[in-house]
Amino acid sequence: MSLFSFFSFLPIILLSTACSDKIDRFTRISLVEASIDGLRLAFKQNKLTSREVVAIYLERIQRLNPILKGVIEVNPDAFELAEKADHERRIKAPISLSKLHGIPVLVKDNIATKDKLNTTAGSFALLGSVVPRDAGVVTKLREAGAIILGKASLSEWSFARSDGAPAGWSARGGQGVNPYNSKATPCSSSSGPAISTAANLVTVTLGTETDGSILCPSSLNSVVGIKPTVGLTSRSGVVPFSRHQDSVGPICRTVSDAAYVLDAIVGIDKYDTATIEASKYIPRGGYAQFLKRDGLKGKRIGIVRHPYFEFNFTVLNQTFEQHFQTLRQEGAVVIDHLKIPNIDEIMAAQSEKTATVAEFKMALNAYLLELETSPVRSLADVIDFNNKNAELEKVKEYGQGRFIAAEATNGIGKAEKEAFANMVRETKCGFVKLMTEYKLDALVGGSGSAFPYTYFSQILAIGSFPGISVPAGYFDEYVPFGIFFGGLKGSEPTLIQIAYGFEQATKVRKPPPFK
Repeated sequence: MSLFSFFSFLPIILLSTACSDKIDRFTRISLVEASIDGLRLAFKQNKLTSREVVAIYLERIQRLNPILKGVIEVNPDAFELAEKADHERRIKAPISLSKLHGIPVLVKDNIATKDKLNTTAGSFALLGSVVPRDAGVVTKLREAGAIILGKASLSEWSFARSDGAPAGWSARGGQGVNPYNSKATPCSSSSGPAISTAANLVTVTLGTETDGSILCPSSLNSVVGIKPTVGLTSRSGVVPFSRHQDSVGPICRTVSDAAYVLDAIVGIDKYDTATIEASKYIPRGGYAQFLKRDGLKGKRIGIVRHPYFEFNFTVLNQTFEQHFQTLRQEGAVVIDHLKIPNIDEIMAAQSEKTATVAEFKMALNAYLLELETSPVRSLADVIDFNNKNAELEKVKEYGQGRFIAAEATNGIGKAEKEAFANMVRETKCGFVKLMTEYKLDALVGGSGSAFPYTYFSQILAIGSFPGISVPAGYFDEYVPFGIFFGGLKGSEPTLIQIAYGFEQATKVRKPPPFK
């Protein structure tokens, strides 16, 4: 069901919800900045039901989404799922003990749901396609009792189609808008989850990242995003880009909420073999145990000034110097003026592009062939669909150059093998060498001269490493920016400690100017 057809009868649903002795309480409820812990406490104290939470979020989506375009589609079964959660809570079903039980979640529109929602990567080419099953992470969300509220918008095909389209645009979803400043970019392909979380259209969201697509929109929409170690979360049922780099992770308003969501979605999935190897990194007892106020104490954190802190704006330089001091005051051992010896080589190299372009064609073709029904069955079909529906897909304005380049590839040949080998070498001689030589727990990063975008995600992407973005400040006319922490594979527990310690010491995040 489309977002707009759903809203045509949403007022009737809201009216039926409000026609009770709870109408006064319902109209006074605000979910702005509501956290998972806050909602669970309200459930426990019988001050709020999941049905009421869903109704409030849907009203907010109805009111703000025509401006922000952070949501492509809402789930017509959302109220039914909420009532099921309320019933489970009343009878004290075991599932009701889960942190995510009864909590609404939006998932990016490239993450499959086997329900009445579409999974289209923002493209009309996939509208009406039928997925064989829930994505692995969606299965885990449902097992945790979460409510799939709908699909968040994205940069179409996760930016795999063209360099020409603006961040946050898709044919189905339109142009996503940064809720803090409409002139600022929402950044990268998981823009919809970041917009929706920032603007309080939902409690928590899921995004995906190949290179920067969780970290950058989280930074520029003043939310927390975790890009996990590749394979820690399943990629099955996700419209793919690169099997070596794709990762699914939470985008939330707080580090706590992000840790809770990560706890729910990690683990082995038989449809993604990478999860078997990565499962060794999952800590016994989960990630929430690392939400420690003194999480920065004793952590060795490295600062690489070039290129991550070479800002063109004085206020950014000053803000990050203050944050470095905060890290020290909170007990971190900060090692400054470090260098990644081959960073310029990494940034200039074409290895990542060469490898991912070829991977994309192979992975997408495999994904499309697995669909139960679909208007398209190959990348070539998608290109043809776009040409035949050029006005609908804005081909003249934005092109499909990346698609055409990918279609011209022919599997993993000599050039692609060299590209993968180069990335392994660059990673070993660069980031890994720095982290091990100085015994670092994390490297801290900023956008540098690329602001508002970021260079930092690249070194994490090519090595399949994890990273986290935390709100760090607001620049010129209320444009948010974040601070990044990255580490070696499996370092999520340490990164969560560092991020939580920083968040609690600074408490930078402010909601956007929407009511």
